[in-house]
Amino acid sequence: MRIGELAERAGTTTRTLRYYESRGLLHARRAENGYRAYDDSDLRLIQQIRTLQDFGFDLEETRPFVDCLRAGHPAGDTCPASLAVYRRKLGELDTLIAQLQSVRTEVGAQLARAELEATAGLPGGPEPRCALDWEDEDR
Repeated sequence: MRIGELAERAGTTTRTLRYYESRGLLHARRAENGYRAYDDSDLRLIQQIRTLQDFGFDLEETRPFVDCLRAGHPAGDTCPASLAVYRRKLGELDTLIAQLQSVRTEVGAQLARAELEATAGLPGGPEPRCALDWEDEDR
């Protein structure tokens, strides 16, 4: 198939495919007329790359999966290098999740404190005003 058909079937653009080619992830063969020629194995490579990118992998992290498919494995994630990328990515995700949980805990504590102060009716502070009151002052 030609580059336009591959792009359409993969749900991407010809520009993206040329970029993958420039990065060495996609290897185009040339037809007699000089056009790039691709087959179903190239479509599988693009699908693998796009799936991994949807999961948050950067383009370079997809290389071991592409190499695994090119080596003839039915899935791009069964080679040792692909497994290592999965492990590294899981570690990164675990770190991000822990950071988010920490932030969530802190925000929850701040909310609880603010709600307690708001319901305590502390004297001496300005009276809470409704957003509608502010709009009246702007007129």
